[in-house]
Amino acid sequence: MSGVNKVILLGNLGKDPEVRNLESGAKVATFSLATNRSYKAQDGKRVEETEWHNIVLWGALADLAEKFLAKGRQVYIEGRIRTRQWDDKEGIKRYTTEIVGENMTFVGGRDQRDEPPPPSDQDFSQSSGSSTEKDEGDDLPF
Repeated sequence: MSGVNKVILLGNLGKDPEVRNLESGAKVATFSLATNRSYKAQDGKRVEETEWHNIVLWGALADLAEKFLAKGRQVYIEGRIRTRQWDDKEGIKRYTTEIVGENMTFVGGRDQRDEPPPPSDQDFSQSSGSSTEKDEGDDLPF
């Protein structure tokens, strides 16, 4: 029996996407996404929490991120959690947990770039059968 690894996030970009073309020709975009939650604590005070997520988009989704996403823009991401490990320059094992986006929907108003944004609530998907991430994941320089 297989498991389920599904993440759904709605938040705002913490920075402009960083987009790279790998030697193989694959395109990858990375950015941070902030999600917020508020609740009333036992003492009655309102508490605001922000959680930061590392997002990775491949191929056509990376192209769209490069063209239309910018710091502050609201976006809906569906994907899966992935934890990677590597050894740094000093030989210390490092880990990072990230969300590999498989679907993206632009939410909210116009963005601040010169080109017109795609329509709000426009859904874009990365087909799971053609994702270059599976083949190119080890080429990431970080």
